[in-house]
Amino acid sequence: MIKKRLLLLMIHTALIYILSFEVLLAEEPIWPKGKVAVSLSYDDALHSQLDNAIPSLDRHGFKASFYLVPTSDAFDSRLDEWRAIASVGHELGNHTLKHSCSGSLANRDWVEDDSDLDKQSVTQVITEIRIANTLLTAIDGKKERTFTVPCGDLHASGENYVEQVAGEFLAIKGLEKPVGFSKTHAPVGQSGDQLIEMIESAASDAQLINLIFHGIDGDYLSVSKQAHEQLLEYLAANRGKYWVDTYLNISKARKR
Repeated sequence: MIKKRLLLLMIHTALIYILSFEVLLAEEPIWPKGKVAVSLSYDDALHSQLDNAIPSLDRHGFKASFYLVPTSDAFDSRLDEWRAIASVGHELGNHTLKHSCSGSLANRDWVEDDSDLDKQSVTQVITEIRIANTLLTAIDGKKERTFTVPCGDLHASGENYVEQVAGEFLAIKGLEKPVGFSKTHAPVGQSGDQLIEMIESAASDAQLINLIFHGIDGDYLSVSKQAHEQLLEYLAANRGKYWVDTYLNISKARKR
């Protein structure tokens, strides 16, 4: 009798495990067959992203990725709003603690000493990235994270810091392999028609299109609210061709 009960208990436990695993798989994103993935992301934690991008994204039912810089004004003053957008499925990604970039490159006079990669050690940069991850987890409760490299600068004091921190992220935007799998653009000032052309051109030979926005009708490196809305209308009208989702979900689907 005892052996029979133990056997039934083991079978019951195994069934629970199998069902739990199937539920977990069902919740994981799947790359829709035949579609080109489009990751819309918004860097630096800017006011215009909350004011102008979010309402448009939500209206069309699109989920996007927001790469936050915890030292930005809009991060601190609008913390509840960042938490709110995360709660409905938008991604909060890591963009370092202070948006560290190389100050020695051309037109980089805006880079401050304490966020100059040329003056920071790899250890310092990685520590700050981990602090940013902790702050993001305090907002959205999530542990899985993706990363976008500020300015595309990979080195701190001449040493590649991105290679050393890559293992702490599910994916790093713009550094996908193999070469040619994805195309990455950072629009500034384009019209709606030009943004659509950017998508259509990239879709001809890439499986993933990364669009990295900054300001939306405000702040800096901006595109107009009208151009942004026209792009979203186009993507909404062509859902049969494009899969728009967070970079985290797209990366999960690719690894599945």
